[in-house]
Amino acid sequence: MRFARPRSLLAAVAVCALGAVGAVSIVTSASAATACRVTYRVGSQWPGGFTGTADLTNLGDPLNGWTLTWSFTAGQQVTQGWSGIFSQSGTQVTVRNHTWNAALATGAVVSMGFNGSWNNSSNPVPTNFAVNGVACNGPVTPPPTTTVPTSAPPTSAPPTSAPPTTAPPRTTFTNPIKTRGPDPWLTYYEGYYYLATTTWNNTITMRRSRTLGGLATAADTLLFTLTRPNGAGTMWAPEFHLLDGPSGRRWYFYYTAGREPFDLGSQRIHVLESAGLDPMGPYTFKADLLDPVSDNTWELDPGILQLNGSLYLLGTFYNGSQPMFIRPLSNPWTASGTRRVLTTPTLSWETVGGAVAEGGEVLQRNGRTFVVYSASHCSTADYKLGMLEYVGGDPLSSSSWRKFPSPVFQRSGSVYGPGHNGFFKSPDGTEDWIVYHANSSASAGCDINRSTRAQKFTWNADGTPNFGTPVQLGTQLAVPSGEPAS
Repeated sequence: MRFARPRSLLAAVAVCALGAVGAVSIVTSASAATACRVTYRVGSQWPGGFTGTADLTNLGDPLNGWTLTWSFTAGQQVTQGWSGIFSQSGTQVTVRNHTWNAALATGAVVSMGFNGSWNNSSNPVPTNFAVNGVACNGPVTPPPTTTVPTSAPPTSAPPTSAPPTTAPPRTTFTNPIKTRGPDPWLTYYEGYYYLATTTWNNTITMRRSRTLGGLATAADTLLFTLTRPNGAGTMWAPEFHLLDGPSGRRWYFYYTAGREPFDLGSQRIHVLESAGLDPMGPYTFKADLLDPVSDNTWELDPGILQLNGSLYLLGTFYNGSQPMFIRPLSNPWTASGTRRVLTTPTLSWETVGGAVAEGGEVLQRNGRTFVVYSASHCSTADYKLGMLEYVGGDPLSSSSWRKFPSPVFQRSGSVYGPGHNGFFKSPDGTEDWIVYHANSSASAGCDINRSTRAQKFTWNADGTPNFGTPVQLGTQLAVPSGEPAS
């Protein structure tokens, strides 16, 4: 989707009360009077997006928890937020309090900033403000102002009140850790979790947090804007790996992108290189990781395998179905040979909606090497994980790998299409965790609304991983071992 350039900024003040302005109603469930004022403002804007702020003033009895809702015009979408837990279903936006700003005394104000997107040329004022389910029916008066659009969204949170330093340590978290986070890649490094996901546009972003649960509200930082003619948009399936190269140890950021406007056939794998050891860069473009012999079809979902002192690229391509390939590398950005088919999707559970084997991710333990991959089409509820194991010999030969006959991670309860995974260690290195995306509806499909989720996994007595079943959203999970208190 291409976004039109916005022409103006709108500011609005919605004075909220129950019934008419100044009236007070009783919320039976809380035995408290609820009334409010919301000041809604639009700040900077850029092609396709804008910043917004909603200031909630409590005019009723003290609150020990609050939920603010409003309605956007179709096409408007909150993309990230601060000082509140944002979610959106259709045109309705919901913002819940954090633990540290749940209490609102009479007259207290909480300010929530966010970034948003739109697909039209103006930013209509939101409507139907409500607090804790009680409608706010005050007038909306939007005096228009103008500003010069910026070229890119802000990458850090606006100034807000911080949580108190005495906040109790968090011992649990709940999924999702990113609401709009397909194709996640997550790493714990030097005291922080780093998460990148598909953006579906011309930007590469990353967020970080000292806690796994904190990723849900962490700001997305813009790392790189795609400009190359053969890879200017539709960024998918990012991964970043700390690898040794001719210039020493660097982060290499792999991703899929194609020509603009959207051209699926031009999707190819590309790679950036960091200037140092910070996963957030800065990065410079390093190479188009094209096949040196068979660059005749799209290639997706890069993965890195280090085995027996050699480096390999994993991915998927199209030849009537979607087999997974392996290609040797002479360094992190240079192919030293053409791709070879690693596995072809032929089993019944690999072919729901299409024959697909993609997103291969390496898991190594006790001298054994596994590749966990996503099978069946991503638009189906039966997208799932399968697994290969290296059994010796030439890694470029499919005969050197055995395929497990059954899926190792698949739909359960209200978790649909769990796939496109990655692996990471707990902060103290004692636990193994899987990160993946999934849907909460069987018909949700293969788009930006798949959410990022994480959970711990264990190992079977025979040395194979046991991923269990995907946990339901909202389940309280113990934080990774060794995670800091805040």
